[in-house]
Amino acid sequence: MLQKEALINFISSALAEDIGNGDHSTMASIPPTAKGTAQLKIKEAGILAGMEVAEAVFRYLDMFTEFRLFKKDGDAMQPGELAFEVDAAVHTLLMAERLVLNCMQRMSGIATLTRQYTDRLKGYHTKVLDTRKTTPNFRMLEKEAVRIGGGVNHRMGLYDMVMLKDNHIDFCGGITPAVNNVVDYLNKNGLNLQIEVEARSLEDVKEILTVGQVHRIMLDNFTPAQIPAALELINGKYETEASGGITLANVEAYAKTGVDFVSVGAIIHHAVSLDLSLKAVIHPNK
Repeated sequence: MLQKEALINFISSALAEDIGNGDHSTMASIPPTAKGTAQLKIKEAGILAGMEVAEAVFRYLDMFTEFRLFKKDGDAMQPGELAFEVDAAVHTLLMAERLVLNCMQRMSGIATLTRQYTDRLKGYHTKVLDTRKTTPNFRMLEKEAVRIGGGVNHRMGLYDMVMLKDNHIDFCGGITPAVNNVVDYLNKNGLNLQIEVEARSLEDVKEILTVGQVHRIMLDNFTPAQIPAALELINGKYETEASGGITLANVEAYAKTGVDFVSVGAIIHHAVSLDLSLKAVIHPNK
């Protein structure tokens, strides 16, 4: 779930970027006392995401906002359906409109693509992980969309897990010194972080097993045909993750190997925003 303080900070920053010293189009044309209603209309099929964010945006601008949900995050959606209806000051509706749509369209696209991957993995042990290949300052919402779509969040950043990839290993002079240095560092600093190490070959897997002290082994750019040999060596001692070149076309082949996780950066950076619109509701008799 989204952290409330982090979400409020995001909304504040995003609205400041968009509104600046004022929404002059709205302030010039509509009295500040005007009240109105708007509906979020769905124009494309997929998985809905961002409802919590949308409500938070409206309430940030107007604490008296009335928000009526017709769907929830993770629901399947079809063109012509309504996601929500909101009553608020018209100034609030117009200032919130673009931020709400930008977030929900992007998040729904990610949730939809993630669901396509997770649907392929039904019946298998393997779970889909996201990566750090995210949009700067939008990671929190992109990873939330992955979760809504049925995926599993990997580390949020560089601070909540140790991940020794190829460049760490090469700069350090090898897997063994890299792992030993990390263990010493964590102990000295009283940090309780999991350690994942990238393996680029079966020889790397053997070295990781020899040095030990890790939690997960990433099998980087291993084909589905190469993974069983690595899993046989690991023999369930550590979690396993396949990474690199995983697509909708081959994800099931990876799952058949029994690997614990597949990490797929594409569920975020290749996702396409879905078409949603926020439209005013006009009552002719009012």
